[in-house]
Amino acid sequence: MAGPIHGPDEREENGMSYADGLLSTGERIELRERQHWFILVWAGRWAIFAIIGALILGFLTFGLESDGISGTIRTLASLVFVVLLVGGIASVAWEALQYRHQEYVISNRRVMQVGGVINKHSTDSSLEKINDAALSQSIFGRMFGFGDLDVLTASESGIERFRMIQDPIAFKRAMLDAKHEYELEMSRGPVPVSPPLRAAPEAPPEPSAEPVPDETSSVSVPPPAPAAPPQPAPSPASDPPGAKMSPDEVTRTLSSLAELRDRGAISPEDYEQKKADLLGRI
Repeated sequence: MAGPIHGPDEREENGMSYADGLLSTGERIELRERQHWFILVWAGRWAIFAIIGALILGFLTFGLESDGISGTIRTLASLVFVVLLVGGIASVAWEALQYRHQEYVISNRRVMQVGGVINKHSTDSSLEKINDAALSQSIFGRMFGFGDLDVLTASESGIERFRMIQDPIAFKRAMLDAKHEYELEMSRGPVPVSPPLRAAPEAPPEPSAEPVPDETSSVSVPPPAPAAPPQPAPSPASDPPGAKMSPDEVTRTLSSLAELRDRGAISPEDYEQKKADLLGRI
């Protein structure tokens, strides 16, 4: 069953940005960044000047009389004061909304630029099409942590410019890392699905070694006699005394006795005694 479909307003109320609704299946956001707050000050500079001018004008005309020429000047100054103050505040609020909805997003598949308050707009570039990223920072930008990043792509437009982005060095590093991970994932290819394991066939029961008595015969068959235990092979030192031996046999026996002596199985005296006995059998 498919999940509920959220509209733009409902997504923003739930804390989701417009970029979250653009993600495809299996896509996740690696980094989300905005422009530096200096861009808000620069974009609303005229509105700020208007608010400051309105405050200065109101302070200068505060002590004017309400009749005669002074009253006319005060009335016109009050009208200008209201226009400058209301217009400046409205302009600053609009620029703040645009700043809040401007986002630069890196996912595990692409780089996106999203903006717009009422009419939304977004541009994106796949990680595989990104060729390079040119970073430019002024001395002022290095002091306050902002800069311009030009993303060079293989598309027709060729360049996507991210103006006055916060911490552009970290953004460029994260973008190149995401591109590297994406290329590694594409080079590995799809993961093969192995067939299900089959249960091993049961082995047939082994025939019993005991004889099965014949039910039709009344003669009982006696069980077979147990096999005689194997006799240990006589050691070279247990040969019957006085038996003649060939020189090769004596040599092999002496080698075995020397090995037993080196391992501590027999004492040197026993070795010399056996050696003299074996030499006497040649």
